[in-house]
Amino acid sequence: MAEKLKVTGEKSKKLRKKGGTYLKKLRAASGLTQRELAEQTGFKYYTFISQIENGVGRIPPNLYKPYAKAVGVDLAEFVKEMLRCYDPYTYKCLFGPASKKKKATKR
Repeated sequence: MAEKLKVTGEKSKKLRKKGGTYLKKLRAASGLTQRELAEQTGFKYYTFISQIENGVGRIPPNLYKPYAKAVGVDLAEFVKEMLRCYDPYTYKCLFGPASKKKKATKR
């Protein structure tokens, strides 16, 4: 029998906000401004970085690699964290229940 999978709008917002907080910490730790990060990752407008960090937007998957490189974290761990926040069902299928302890680490 198929497992019922439902992420409510409210839960989705909370997960995006959690992801945004994580991304803001990575950016701050790397010493980049939102504008610098936008330039290094290929975002046309630096204000989109603010939207992502506030949980309003999401990083497009095609920009995961330049984003991870810009903030200096391992790509696989970065993508894993993005899945945990943006696509919890895929995360659970691949890695089991979400762990609150492991996050992307600086290279």
